[in-house]
Amino acid sequence: MSKKSIIIDTDPSPDDSAAILMALGSPNELEVLALTTVGGNVSVEQTTINTLKTLEIVNRSDVPVYIGAKKPMEIELITAEHVHGGDGFMGYDLPEPTIKAAAGFAPDKIVELIMSHPPKTITICAIAPLTNIALALKKEPKIAERIEEIVIMGGARSEGGNVTPAAEYNIYVDPKAAKIVMNCGAPITMLPLDCTHQALSNDKRLNKLRAANAPHMEAFYHLLAFNKIHDEQKMGTDGGPLHDPTVIAYLLKPELFWGKKVNVSIVIDDELTRGMTVVDWWGKMELPINVNYITKIDVDGYFDLIIERMALAYKPV
Repeated sequence: MSKKSIIIDTDPSPDDSAAILMALGSPNELEVLALTTVGGNVSVEQTTINTLKTLEIVNRSDVPVYIGAKKPMEIELITAEHVHGGDGFMGYDLPEPTIKAAAGFAPDKIVELIMSHPPKTITICAIAPLTNIALALKKEPKIAERIEEIVIMGGARSEGGNVTPAAEYNIYVDPKAAKIVMNCGAPITMLPLDCTHQALSNDKRLNKLRAANAPHMEAFYHLLAFNKIHDEQKMGTDGGPLHDPTVIAYLLKPELFWGKKVNVSIVIDDELTRGMTVVDWWGKMELPINVNYITKIDVDGYFDLIIERMALAYKPV
């Protein structure tokens, strides 16, 4: 595959950080231009700290981090401390970062990077609420035609939702932003709960991760072990879904995934279905196709790829 330039838009809990480390561990395939943080699982101040911690544990202070939106476009932020703990990183105490975020507002930097690079050469990896990306599109609509692809972890069809019966968290938090992104005209691939709920980080897989030969993997064993507890208890499964690394895995090995090109619409205001991704699987509405919607994953291949690339993220001093 040709090397892709990517921007990762993120609100780190441990699965976001696993995605970031996968990307950093794949320098022959991916160039990480920037990490942009947004209010989501925890406040944007804390998601930024967690992003910096992730970079520092693997000695990657060379990657710029830009702070983005504190809250959704029109509503208040709903965080997820009940899942990920008060700082979003429960399970292992990583040191406070010594590196700092770069100057500049994340949506502005997204626009700047896309407009300063040749068209169709930057992919956005969206593993958080879509506020930053929507704000960038509002600031400069021309970026839509210059983006190579937006790859989103979000949405649900057959699985229902994980925050309400109808809605997945990343879409629910800022449905207006999600609607702007879905309708922007850029190529979009979506990794929804239909896909990610198959990818369970059970003890066997986490022990394999722990055994990988890299100094940061012990910390991430504990972080990911805590990260799965909420879903194990709620779903009664052997392990919890490891959601966000699917975005990076899709870019590295799309053959691990299967989906269908469909129309996806977003519900914004309805009390019961706010944030629902309405997936027209059978083309009943005859609406324009706007999403490559992924429903199946090679789970063992996925976890082998995660472990391999996370371990390679460490840069010796």
